[in-house]
Amino acid sequence: MKKTMFGLAILIGIMGFRANQQDNSIEQPTSLVKGEHIEYRVHYGFVNAAEAVVDVDDKFQLANGRPCYKVVVNGRTTGVTDWVTRVRDTWASHIDSEKIIPQQFYMKKQEGGYRTEERVIFDHAQKQARTYELDDNKEKKVFTIPEGVQDVVSSYYYVRAMDFAKTKPGESLPLTFFFDNKLYNMRLKFKGKETIKTKFGKIETYMIIPMLPKNNFFQDEESVKIWVSNDDNKIPIRVEIELKIGSLALDIRSFSGLKNELKFDKN
Repeated sequence: MKKTMFGLAILIGIMGFRANQQDNSIEQPTSLVKGEHIEYRVHYGFVNAAEAVVDVDDKFQLANGRPCYKVVVNGRTTGVTDWVTRVRDTWASHIDSEKIIPQQFYMKKQEGGYRTEERVIFDHAQKQARTYELDDNKEKKVFTIPEGVQDVVSSYYYVRAMDFAKTKPGESLPLTFFFDNKLYNMRLKFKGKETIKTKFGKIETYMIIPMLPKNNFFQDEESVKIWVSNDDNKIPIRVEIELKIGSLALDIRSFSGLKNELKFDKN
């Protein structure tokens, strides 16, 4: 279970969670662009523990008969951590080209001796999520979902499409997402602006905190802090995660193919 949660921690670290008050959806996916590539370094204290890579396919893909952005997130442990708890996880989402909602989600987990592979088809008209095991491609379960539900990958682009300039510090908004056969209801607390230092220079960011459900893995409900660039990209630049077994941090390592130039102050 701990290995599974470690993989989820990597994913949560690069996901920002924020929702529209009305229907958890955004009409225009302005943050999405074909061919975008972003890499993150995950470190546990001074140890390089893992890496995560986010890629948007350079062509639209069809899912549920809809043209979609295909986004793939790969997370893997590195170095000494790879010896202790080997993680090779892949999450992929087909996000509708006209509205940030997932049409299809794919997950492959390889964490220690644990292996699983699953596909989820979202039927937003019928408000259903159908899960399939990929070894026989048979329908496994059908879940009832609310309007505008997200998956964990599409949530990454949710935060990047929102206008934080209109959000007041201390304000929090809800988000419901479907992951691992469960619906999660979360809130994202907006903390305000903060300038941080990176390997590329200083950059002004918005600081946000996903309010986590009670569990035995994270330190408390405010254990994840995310710094998102204060520009049209709204890319997560840094993430800090407080676990009961220590602290993880994620920093952006490289990027290319962005829709807008990411500007850093070299001074």
